[in-house]
Amino acid sequence: MTDVKCGDDPWQECLEAGVAVARQAGEVIREALKTEQSVMLKSSPADLVTETDQKVEKMIINTLKKKFPSHSFIGEESVADGAQSVLTDNPTWIIDPIDGTTNFVHRLPFVAVSIGFTVNKQIEVGVVYSCVEDKMYTARRGQGAFLNGQRLKVSGQEDISKALIVTELGSSRTPEVLKIVLSNMEKLINIPCHGIRALGTAAVNMCTVATGGADAYFEMGIHCWDMAAAAVIITEAGGVVLDISGGPFDLMSRRVIASSSRAIADRIAQVVQPIPYARDDEEQ
Repeated sequence: MTDVKCGDDPWQECLEAGVAVARQAGEVIREALKTEQSVMLKSSPADLVTETDQKVEKMIINTLKKKFPSHSFIGEESVADGAQSVLTDNPTWIIDPIDGTTNFVHRLPFVAVSIGFTVNKQIEVGVVYSCVEDKMYTARRGQGAFLNGQRLKVSGQEDISKALIVTELGSSRTPEVLKIVLSNMEKLINIPCHGIRALGTAAVNMCTVATGGADAYFEMGIHCWDMAAAAVIITEAGGVVLDISGGPFDLMSRRVIASSSRAIADRIAQVVQPIPYARDDEEQ
């Protein structure tokens, strides 16, 4: 049983609520950028969290819980504090309050609020608000993807030698992981491709593919809250989202290829070496 009235368009209210709370969160983040941040470390010296991350997540969850009290929630900072990261069939909000915390700390303007909404484990709604740029990316499953109200379409590029690819070094600093990450980049550059870029936020990286500004994105070691919203934005813009192996995308797997075409996604899957991260829904 959900708190949304069923009808021809049962999740429109969820999209509208997600957009509204993302804008509120963006205002808090923009204001916080004016002051020095108290920075704490999580899993590594490159995995940062601030008081603003925690404050924004609480605000988002509290606001949505008032409107949808029977819904479930998975939030990055809640999980960091010990909450379980388990996706069920219940309507579930998956939240990254500040995707790009390191950018936020350094005042690099690629900072996003990411809010995904799933029902029966399927992503129905995606909202990514790049708040410094004031870019609101939205999607409803089956109804298209939009940037500030303008419909999005991927580039459609199928030739990886003409592709611009986005990825990240990730937050792990263990030599074994870094070796694979750098080797994967080298393999793609040597295909060759047009280049590799990194914006410092998985959600904005993926949305850049949805706009056609880049042709593919891949990463391992990220989390469901990094991918949930942007995954449906990519597919609704005409792109494909796959597992790093080339198989079906699994939101809890911590790995993804998002591309303008199946041809480029398959080529990336052939080239890159997987990194064996624990799933989001495994006991840590």
